Amino acid sequence: MKATFKSASGYQDDAMNLPIANVATAITFYETVMGFRVSAREDVPHPAATLVRDDVQMRLVENGGDPSQDGCFFAVDDIEAAFAELKANGLGREAAGYRMDRHGDTLWKVFFVVAPDGLCYCLGERQN
Repeated sequence: MKATFKSASGYQDDAMNLPIANVATAITFYETVMGFRVSAREDVPHPAATLVRDDVQMRLVENGGDPSQDGCFFAVDDIEAAFAELKANGLGREAAGYRMDRHGDTLWKVFFVVAPDGLCYCLGERQN
């Protein structure tokens, strides 16, 4: 069973401007492990790729930013299914390392993924 990605929130408030060093080499991870597909590519003003999955859209761009300082929170419908899917797709780790995080009045069960390009993703399922 696959999880549904319901929304994306960029850590710097912009899921459509995620900085990476090389779009061409980054895309493989997002397609094979994360289950995204490329919906658009651009070369001007910077190389970029828009990726989609379920109800989520994000954009990777070679804009000179620091990927280690950015990423997204993905709300998913089933956190266990999300980890099982990514693991089966080659995530390369055995345990999710789930934890409970509170954001405002909402409790989330989450785990984190750091992509090879340095971007960090938090996947979470609402608990209340």
